[in-house]
Amino acid sequence: MMLTLSEVLQLKLHAEMVVLSACNTGSGRVTRAEGVASLGTAFLAAGASSVTVSLWNVDDESTSILMQEFYRNLLRGMPKDAALAAARSTLVSEGYTNPFFWAPFVLTGQ
Repeated sequence: MMLTLSEVLQLKLHAEMVVLSACNTGSGRVTRAEGVASLGTAFLAAGASSVTVSLWNVDDESTSILMQEFYRNLLRGMPKDAALAAARSTLVSEGYTNPFFWAPFVLTGQ
């Protein structure tokens, strides 16, 4: 089953945050008027306050660690941007120093 951009755009979300942690979830078609049309932008347009997406293929192991730390930080009350930054720092401290492992995820929105 595949979720399409048009299906996401029809949703009426009241989500504080959507996290799309699979490969290339922030990639999409570039248009002159809209910029990049991706799953992330579709979720923002559907009503999500913020979206976290990946910009390239991601490694399963490092992504698992990053996401666990990200959610742990959020549960501790950290703001979303700080929680993601701290999760990235955790990856680096655990030996994932190459940006390939910690840099693909970006947070957009509030």
